[in-house]
Amino acid sequence: MINLRAFFFHMNIIQDILYPAFLRHSKICTDTRKIESGSIFFALSGPSFNGNQFAELALQGGCSLAVVDQKEFVKDNRYILVDDSLKALQDLAQHHRRQLKCKVIGITGSNGKTTSKELLSKVLKKKFKTVATIGNLNNHIGVPLTLLSIPLDTEMAIIEMGASKQGDIKELVDIAEPDYGYITNIGKAHLEGMGGYEGVVKTKTEMYDFVRSNKGKIFVNTNHPVFVERSAGIETITFGDGPSNYVQGKFIDSDPYLRFQWGKVEDGNVASTPITETCLMGFYNYENLLAAATVGIWFGVDRNDIDEALSSYNPLNNRSEMVDTGKNLLIMDAYNANPTSMEAALKNLAGMTKSHKVVILGKMMELGPTWAEEHKKIAQLATDSGTEAVYLVGNLYSEAGVENATRIFQDVAEASIYFKENPLREKCILLKGSRSNQLEILKDLF
Repeated sequence: MINLRAFFFHMNIIQDILYPAFLRHSKICTDTRKIESGSIFFALSGPSFNGNQFAELALQGGCSLAVVDQKEFVKDNRYILVDDSLKALQDLAQHHRRQLKCKVIGITGSNGKTTSKELLSKVLKKKFKTVATIGNLNNHIGVPLTLLSIPLDTEMAIIEMGASKQGDIKELVDIAEPDYGYITNIGKAHLEGMGGYEGVVKTKTEMYDFVRSNKGKIFVNTNHPVFVERSAGIETITFGDGPSNYVQGKFIDSDPYLRFQWGKVEDGNVASTPITETCLMGFYNYENLLAAATVGIWFGVDRNDIDEALSSYNPLNNRSEMVDTGKNLLIMDAYNANPTSMEAALKNLAGMTKSHKVVILGKMMELGPTWAEEHKKIAQLATDSGTEAVYLVGNLYSEAGVENATRIFQDVAEASIYFKENPLREKCILLKGSRSNQLEILKDLF
């Protein structure tokens, strides 16, 4: 049973105390190493730390208020006592979102969330004052912080939402309340927390459930039947390869950089539209680009401006970056990895006409009971992809019984020693793995 008195008292704190203070400074602090004068400190706690213990330090450092959830830390009227500091942060963010007049677009998916977010932002900034999630602040803390970073005069907001277990997306859409939603794809990511592939589908499409209930709109990639099926009953803006979409696309090639055509179906045959040249690699980015073009057209961005935005986007942060080091051609894709994205990267490499290809793959995390099977599959796909050598980094490959590799390293430190003694030269090297592998350490060796 909900304690209504406690609920209304909590909301009064949010609306009558915290929000007016937030409007005066518009800064939130959760880390005393990053204090900005006048900001509101939220004492967030975790398994190994108690944020309440840092409240006094935050106030001494220049914060105007400290939100705590343990009474013994309250010392004067600069401390605001709530039942749960994280819930207070989330409710403050939701209240701020409800004051915004901008359109809010929510993005989730197993792969391509950040790239899609960046592409949409680049396109929409051609016409609108646009704010998008910074970095990967896409969880139960990052989404509220993103919302609270949005000025009141913003016209478009793009909120990236990640998930590692069922219910995560529902929690985030309930806070961000998107007017529009877009799911990039559904793959084999976070299988352990999701309870298998069906759990991933259920979790990601929690965004559809919110938009359906609130009469919003969904951008739907009709190349994926699961999205067509799950978006039933929602107003959709469709895109894909077929002519029955709002926007139709045509993939041309990716050798090494992706080229494609796109156009609004009612304007004629997509084959007669200009070719859009990009700085992105891989067929998997074709759908991210097509989604961004569709969003741009829907919101009235000029076609030429959309093309310029898509063509000028350069990937960063080890996400499908191609680097000519002078010694090798290096494909850095070491920010994230799961079976679906691994397969896509290997297929893209196989389709490139470059010679002397080498693969260096890190282990994949959070796969649950399927971890051994998935590591074996990826190792086999790598050896079958026409490469000169396949190097695997991570104990999970050896523990899975993988044998068909040039060499298996237990960790990146062991790999570093090997490649210092056995340097690679004049190769096309794919570096792909989960962030925990730290494969970027190898970058300077090539």
